[in-house]
Order: sequence, then structure tokens, then C-alpha cells
Amino acid sequence: MISLVIIVEAAEGKAEMFLKYITEEAAEVIAHEPGCRDFLISRGKENPNVFTLAEFYDDGAALEAHRQTSHFILFQERVREFGLIADRTAVLGDVVFPM
Repeated sequence: MISLVIIVEAAEGKAEMFLKYITEEAAEVIAHEPGCRDFLISRGKENPNVFTLAEFYDDGAALEAHRQTSHFILFQERVREFGLIADRTAVLGDVVFPM
């Protein structure tokens, strides 16, 4: 299993819109992508413009399939169109525990 952890800082004044669209995206992933084990979203307590996304996939093929879905493409288009993200850091890893 692989993990993709992304820390996103929403653009100023865009946090609620980002949350709406990322929640819709996560719901689509969970409902329609059997290769995705989980998709968690958390929001910073000290800075509510910061979100952590934790996604878990069976393997690289499942992650690549996710990136080809219409709902993922729509989410990416919304991010660009509305300028939702000020900063983003992603870490792709192999899950070592629990297995």
C-alpha cells in the first residue's frame, strides 16, 4: 500500500471553497475507487487555511487510475479556475505500518 500526504494552504479567502470541493472529491474517491483504501481530510486548528490530505492506495496503479478519473480532473480544474491553493507540499510513500 502507498500513501500520499498533501499539506495544502488555501489561498486567502478561499478556504471554505477549497473545503467544499476537496470534500466532494474525497467522497467520489471513496465511493467509486476500489483501489483507494482511505481519504482523510483534516483542517488546522491554529490556521484554518491549512489542510492535510492523507490518501491511501493499493499501489501506484491505483493512484494513477485516480488521477485519470473525471472527478479528479474536475477538482484540478476548479483549483486552477478559482485559484484555491496558495501553497502545497506532497509526500508519496510506502506504508510500513500497519500492513
